[in-house]
Amino acid sequence: MYIIGENIHIISEKVKEALTNRDSEFFMDLAVKQVEAGASAVDINLGPRKKDWAEVFPWIVSAVESVVDVPLSIDTTNVDGMEAALKTIKKNQPILNSTSAEPDRLERIPMLAKKYGAKVIALTMAAEGIPVGADERVNIAVEKLIPRMMEIDFPMSDLIIDPLVLTTSGCQQYCPQLIETVRTLQYAWDPAPLISVGLSNVSNAVPNENRPLINRVYLAMLMGVGLQMMIANPFDNEQNDVIRWIETKDTSNSLGLVYNKIAERTSASEEPQPEDFNMSDPEQAAIWKTTQILLNKVIYADGYLNQ
Repeated sequence: MYIIGENIHIISEKVKEALTNRDSEFFMDLAVKQVEAGASAVDINLGPRKKDWAEVFPWIVSAVESVVDVPLSIDTTNVDGMEAALKTIKKNQPILNSTSAEPDRLERIPMLAKKYGAKVIALTMAAEGIPVGADERVNIAVEKLIPRMMEIDFPMSDLIIDPLVLTTSGCQQYCPQLIETVRTLQYAWDPAPLISVGLSNVSNAVPNENRPLINRVYLAMLMGVGLQMMIANPFDNEQNDVIRWIETKDTSNSLGLVYNKIAERTSASEEPQPEDFNMSDPEQAAIWKTTQILLNKVIYADGYLNQ
């Protein structure tokens, strides 16, 4: 699993404070720790920075690139900020996060990525907003995103499709659609584009104590349909266990067996079954309940594990 570390994110109060203070040591330390925890790339999400982008993006790129030897993902809606970052990056092929099928962004960002030899993450989102159905998301990729890349002779190997994870809190009926989008995208074009998701989006607006479990169970389902890249938290050791268990098909312990079964069932277009779990084990029972909200079988509530 190729993990793009998500932890340099403007939503974090610590990141906001460090950015205000131009605390380069904070960002350098956080980048190093993410790579040591298993991140293959580091996402840098500072928001649009409408006033100070010309100074901020080169500053943070220089700081982070001085201590890690992995690609940097420049995560902003500010196209000028993207270019300021790209001009500064020296070490590895960068990633632009992101374009969409909205006309202006689809016009500008792929050209910027091509100019600087960057990979680009392309969201299955059009001007009308985020589609919910799997077919609609695949159609955006096949009818808008990929044709634009071909039009400008952009290398398909540098295109990453993000079919957009929606939260189980408020949008749980669309969680199964994302799974099917990931499954289908791999057969929608030849060669197939890379696929990445923002894993933790699935647990947005969920109580913090439940977020890692929801993320891990959804991850097992997505790995079952072939997901090999994601923006995620590399510090979640239990998440990393799930990745290792599924990638190596390690069923030597009860949790490895359960998560592999979830992946296998999803791969076969089947739903997990009660007999796949030892319901007398509270941890396995919690995993089972989580599969049910992610498959929209049980209505999500913050206290779903107690139901």
